[in-house]
Amino acid sequence: MSEVGGIQVQGDVGIITIDSPPVNALSVKVRRAMVDGLEALAGDKAVKVIVLICEGRTFIAGADITELGKPPQEPLLRQVFDQIEGSKVPVIAAIHGTALGGGYELALACHHRIAVPSAKVGLPEVKLGLLPGAGGTQRLPRLVGVDCALDIVTKGDPVPAAAAFDLGMIDALATEGRLLEDAIAFAKRKIVEGGPHRLVRDREGKLAEARGRPDIFAGYLKRNEKAFRGLEAPVNIVKAIETAVELPFEAGLKRERELFEELVRGSQSAARRYVFFAERQTAKIPDLPAGVAQIPVRTVGVVGAGTMGGGIAMNFLDAGLAVTIVETSRDALDRGLARIRANYEGSARKGRLSAEQVEQRMGLIKGSLDLQDLADADLIIEAVFEEIEIKKDIFRKLDATCKAGAILASNTSYLDLNEIAQATSRPEWVVGLHFFSPANVMRLLEVVRGAKTCPEVVVTSMALAKTIKKVPVLANVCHGFIANRIMSVRAKGAERLVLEGPALEEIDRALYDYGFAVGPFQMMDIVGHDVIGRGGTEPTLRGDLVKLGRLGQKHGGGFYDYDESCNPTPSPAAAAAIAEFAAAKGVERTRHLSSDEIVKELLYPVVNEAAKALEEGIALRASDIDISCIMGYNWPAHTGGPMFWADTEGLPKIVEHLQSRGIQPADLLMRLAASGGKFAQ
Repeated sequence: MSEVGGIQVQGDVGIITIDSPPVNALSVKVRRAMVDGLEALAGDKAVKVIVLICEGRTFIAGADITELGKPPQEPLLRQVFDQIEGSKVPVIAAIHGTALGGGYELALACHHRIAVPSAKVGLPEVKLGLLPGAGGTQRLPRLVGVDCALDIVTKGDPVPAAAAFDLGMIDALATEGRLLEDAIAFAKRKIVEGGPHRLVRDREGKLAEARGRPDIFAGYLKRNEKAFRGLEAPVNIVKAIETAVELPFEAGLKRERELFEELVRGSQSAARRYVFFAERQTAKIPDLPAGVAQIPVRTVGVVGAGTMGGGIAMNFLDAGLAVTIVETSRDALDRGLARIRANYEGSARKGRLSAEQVEQRMGLIKGSLDLQDLADADLIIEAVFEEIEIKKDIFRKLDATCKAGAILASNTSYLDLNEIAQATSRPEWVVGLHFFSPANVMRLLEVVRGAKTCPEVVVTSMALAKTIKKVPVLANVCHGFIANRIMSVRAKGAERLVLEGPALEEIDRALYDYGFAVGPFQMMDIVGHDVIGRGGTEPTLRGDLVKLGRLGQKHGGGFYDYDESCNPTPSPAAAAAIAEFAAAKGVERTRHLSSDEIVKELLYPVVNEAAKALEEGIALRASDIDISCIMGYNWPAHTGGPMFWADTEGLPKIVEHLQSRGIQPADLLMRLAASGGKFAQ
């Protein structure tokens, strides 16, 4: 039939098999193979039913997003669907792996759907800033009802096969490992049953109760106002599903396509698609020689059982690796182990883990008060207080204790990894593994390459990040590495700006409206001023808050006052402290800025610092900087991160603003602005 598809006939069952590694994406070749297969089987009068199945690890995982924005090539997806729905014999989608996006839309166009229990189906386009553009918003509500469809499509999460069966998203469950056999048996039952095979597009029953009820859709948007804040795709999805209710099917398809194209042309979807590819790019390290061998890592040691050390340990326990965690006192060790167990038991109460899984994980961890117990570990991660001499002392001891070939890693957030490595006799085996707090939740892992870190350690660290379900970003050594270095500029700018006149609530609101989960002052309160407000000889605003006992959210107040539910309210005490500090610094508090001006004031310098980090070689790519800020600091993904956002803002505009504020733009930023270049290039 074609290079990616084939057909066979077993009795009165025709079988179309798609085989286009790695994920059978709906490329033009795959679409053509399906059309060819359907046409060939349509000419066989013996065929009474057709099974569509895929080779490899998955059913059609989704559309080929590399085709987005390019001239369409026939057959279009709509033409494939028309051929399936116009087939004189029913077509059955046989699903394993994932059927997502266009893959599940294809299954919805089929007459029936069968899946193995391990399969997942869904419409995740919202995560690319899009909506299902091939009938997903029109067909799904006809199967599962409006309320369920709204949740499935606006959240975009895959639905496991058993739940999908209960909801009506699929019609039957196959036996694991027997998909083809069970699909053929299902097909034969349909032949025996005879009668009409109703297409999803023709079902109207589950739409009836929502017809003429615009309040359903307005209410849904209102209830999800916070989750959808600033996002275009969920709003268009709700509009499209309302269209499915109110318009005939063909008119609904046309309106869905209009809403889809509106998103494709917008900056948010462009940003989301950029982030999708940028995340996959981080693991590629162009300056490493080919064929560098990975070092086997089967056992892990963690030095420090505090919040950070415990969270780091949980990542490896979740991956099935044995962990020895070392502390200096029995009380600290017991607290750390109890915290880990409490975290797992909390997950069990929420249904995310079984009691058996909790015990399996806890069975992999061993507590110790002796570094000697790490002598045979393959990887040791230091996660103690952020003080260089303490860390150097630990690395000297690890150097004397650990086996040759062990990877010695520091979780330092800011300190000089090269200085830490020089405390050992094997700096080539030292690497930074900078987890972000909470370490068992945040997806970013900055892999910090020291001046002497050997390629094998770098390659192993990057691969290990994938094992523990982190996104690795390679950084070279500087103060703060990538995310902390760049985003500290925002924090310093906010502290300076609040002295000049704008209220801290105005500053936080501007950044919140831009898309951050919280503003910089509320974030500082969450982290705690006892952590970030001490140290150094220069007086700071946060240092003054510490002196007042305002240590942050966990202690009742910092920049804000907090109630028992941690809801912030403006604090007269903090306002007085700000005014006193400004007076002591001789700062006149006369500036008044709009939200847009506040965003420029705080985020344009972040772009500038990022440009410096890029030109200094601290980050390999602009896209690595974007991923670090999105995953480490919750920079809103729909803006693409600081580098992509800077491109959309216009680099000359940013240069002009920085110069007007007396800030010297980075050389790279100046060159790109002058030449019409972009960071994303």
